[in-house]
Formats: sequence, structure tokens, C-alpha cells
Amino acid sequence: MSCPGVGVSPGTIPVYHGTTSMASDRRVRVVELILRCLMCSLAVAAAVLVGTDSQVREIFGIRKAARFTDMKALVFLVIANGVAASYSLIQASRSIASMIRGNVLFSKPLAWAIFSSDQVMAYVMVAAVAASLQSAVLAKAGQPELQWMKICDLYERFCTQVGEGIACAVLVSIGAVASSGISAYGLFRLYGSSKGEARPSW
Repeated sequence: MSCPGVGVSPGTIPVYHGTTSMASDRRVRVVELILRCLMCSLAVAAAVLVGTDSQVREIFGIRKAARFTDMKALVFLVIANGVAASYSLIQASRSIASMIRGNVLFSKPLAWAIFSSDQVMAYVMVAAVAASLQSAVLAKAGQPELQWMKICDLYERFCTQVGEGIACAVLVSIGAVASSGISAYGLFRLYGSSKGEARPSW
């Protein structure tokens, strides 16, 4: 049994949404959809830029190839962006389906699952970006105290493309943090609405 303006979901107490609340929910869903799509595109770009990057140089008569697999931090970055792209695509599809069906309210278990997944994704992306940035700084500046040479002086094109990939990954990490904030809003709104807004009589 349902009434106009009432969101019903299995395992969730129905909560009444006024016109203003529904308009706000619609705007949030649109923003979330745009953010998820941007994250997916940027994550794919980051993974492709870093994962396909390579450069061969001849050093003292020996041909040496630089690849992302030579640095564990870059391997982690490629994997993290691959996971982020897949996850963002799934969440974007969920957002589109929700907008088509006109659903405003999730069940609380589903809202918790999305919130938790977004939190994990944000932490993973921030960790991957931090590790790759540290490695990039060492490759660019070297470490004279340990006699580590500036790798980017030898593999300039390789470092440039990796830098572009890391820049995309930074944007993905920012988007992951923002999307976790949106999912937190969606989750705790369920609890706030059930206390502060009127419910229909059955």
C-alpha cells in the first residue's frame, strides 16, 4: 500500500517527503550521477595512461625499458583506478535506475552498504595517490643522501605520462571523497527524516 509522496522500501519505515524534499533529492541524485560518470572516465584515463606507459633507453650499451610494473606504487595505482572505474560504473547505473523508477528512499541496509563501499573506495584511492606521489617525487628529484639518481632525467617521456595519469587519479580521489559525503548524506537523512518529518497513517 502506498500514498503519493511516500517512499517505501523493504525493511525500511516509510517516510513522507514533501515537494521541497523531493526536489532536493532529485538534485542530489543528478549531482551524484554526474560525479560517478566523471570518476569512471577519469579512473579509466588514469589506468590507461599509467598502465600503457613505457620508454626504452640505451644506457652504456644496454637497452633498459621503464614500465609502470617497475614501481609497486604505480601498480597499486593502476589496480585502484581499475577498481574505481568499475565501481563508479556500477553506482552510476544504480543512480540512473533510481532516477528512472523515481525512487527516493533506499532501504537502510542498502544505504549502509553504499556508504561503507564509498568510504572504502575513498580510502583506497587516497592511499594509492599518496603512494604514487611519493614515488613520483623520488623519481623526479632523486635522493642524493642515498645516491638515488633522478630517473626522470633519463625517462622524461615516461615520467610525463605517469604524471598525467597521477593527475587524473588525484581528481578521482577527490571525487571519491565527495561521493562518500553524498552517500553519508543519503544514509543519515533516512534517520533524520524518520524523526523529523510526518508519516502517513495506515
